[in-house]
Amino acid sequence: MISKRIAPVLMAGATTLISTQLSAAGFAIIEHSASGMGNSFAGGAAIADDASTVWFNPAGMTRLGNEMLIASHIIMPESDFTDDGSTTSATMGATPLDPSNSNRNGAAGRNALVPNFYWVNEIKENLYLGFGFNAPFGLATEYEDDWVGRYHGVLSDTKTLNFNPSIAYKMGNVSLGFGISAQYIDVTLTSAIDLGTVCTATEGAGDLPAGTCAAVGATPQNKDGFAELTGDNWAYNFNIGVLFEISDDARVGFSYRSGVDHDVEGDADFSVPGDVAFLTGTGNFLDTTLSASVSLPAITSLSYFQSINDQISIMADYSVTSWSDFEELRIVYDDPNPSDPYPAQSDTVTTEDWEDSARISVGLNYKASAKWLYRFGLALDETPIKSAERRTPRIPGNDRTWISVGATHQMDKDRSFSLGFAHLIIDDTEINNTYESSSASVLEHTLKGTYEASVNILSAQFRWQY
Repeated sequence: MISKRIAPVLMAGATTLISTQLSAAGFAIIEHSASGMGNSFAGGAAIADDASTVWFNPAGMTRLGNEMLIASHIIMPESDFTDDGSTTSATMGATPLDPSNSNRNGAAGRNALVPNFYWVNEIKENLYLGFGFNAPFGLATEYEDDWVGRYHGVLSDTKTLNFNPSIAYKMGNVSLGFGISAQYIDVTLTSAIDLGTVCTATEGAGDLPAGTCAAVGATPQNKDGFAELTGDNWAYNFNIGVLFEISDDARVGFSYRSGVDHDVEGDADFSVPGDVAFLTGTGNFLDTTLSASVSLPAITSLSYFQSINDQISIMADYSVTSWSDFEELRIVYDDPNPSDPYPAQSDTVTTEDWEDSARISVGLNYKASAKWLYRFGLALDETPIKSAERRTPRIPGNDRTWISVGATHQMDKDRSFSLGFAHLIIDDTEINNTYESSSASVLEHTLKGTYEASVNILSAQFRWQY
């Protein structure tokens, strides 16, 4: 019988899966229009040249008539990890992590399709209604099941859907906008569990007969289990905006979108090899339900737009995403078998300690003719992850530079089509992340190495003014 005092070692293996859940859900997506993509989303809260202003600044609806806009974006990330001395936990001797594995390095990144839909309608003079649908947060990374960092993460798949009705009113040269959002989040995360190390620690504590683990091949890193977390939730927030028209050719926009607190509920499913099934004897590694609080950040933007002449316009934007609210992730487990003598697994707390991040962008439009408008943009985008020690393989992000181009073709007086393309240059990224466990130091393996990453994004939209 496995004693109760070794249960913390077992439950720590389960937390490998969820130690970066919020990191997965915390990947902000800015791809909310193809026209904006061409400018690296510079001037987003001030430009107000199509219905996507419902998201960027609802006050901008007062510059439009009745229209609908449909857009889609293909995000194509590439991320390659090179191992540079990953080790087992200090308790297990800090030996090389998985030294015989030919798949020591890893490649992450999965193409993702991001949809947008916006509608604006003037219900009476100076009063407008709008509706937006988009995906403001998301993540898609996947590694091979046997890669060197499998205990930190394998699959991270997070999706959000945001439904955003809004209203705007114009008073002279000032417009005000307000919206509310209903947001759905769906999360799937997987990781391997080093059950060989768990077995060795259990035996070392005197809770298994000597030689039990070796007899079934359950040595460190040689008897992996697998864990999958799925969860979802609905939550609500609001956004406000102000648009000040300095003149017919210049305007300033301000927008604020509040944070979203998701109380995610879901299931933890564990795969445990049959020859080490005795490790579930205290109720650990049994399928159960769980909950977690996921706080997605507020976003504040200040934008400027100016027409220089009939052909050239310039724009700029400064935005701050309030990731500093993301200090820790707490997971609460339900007891899979309330009738047994053992309590539910203790809460898991993972320190994240992110920082607020800033994004600065500039853009230029060139109207070549009545039919064609060309767009150019540049942006500098900070990462909220402050150090290699806090970085995880689920989000191996770093500071990035956007370079973008785009074009809009006016098909007739009511319809137009836009394309946008951006290439994101991401600084080489160091990772030195130790799995965090206050009660099971044997599982505190360290993933150390370097990521080389880039992202390409292709966007298209159709606009109908009716």
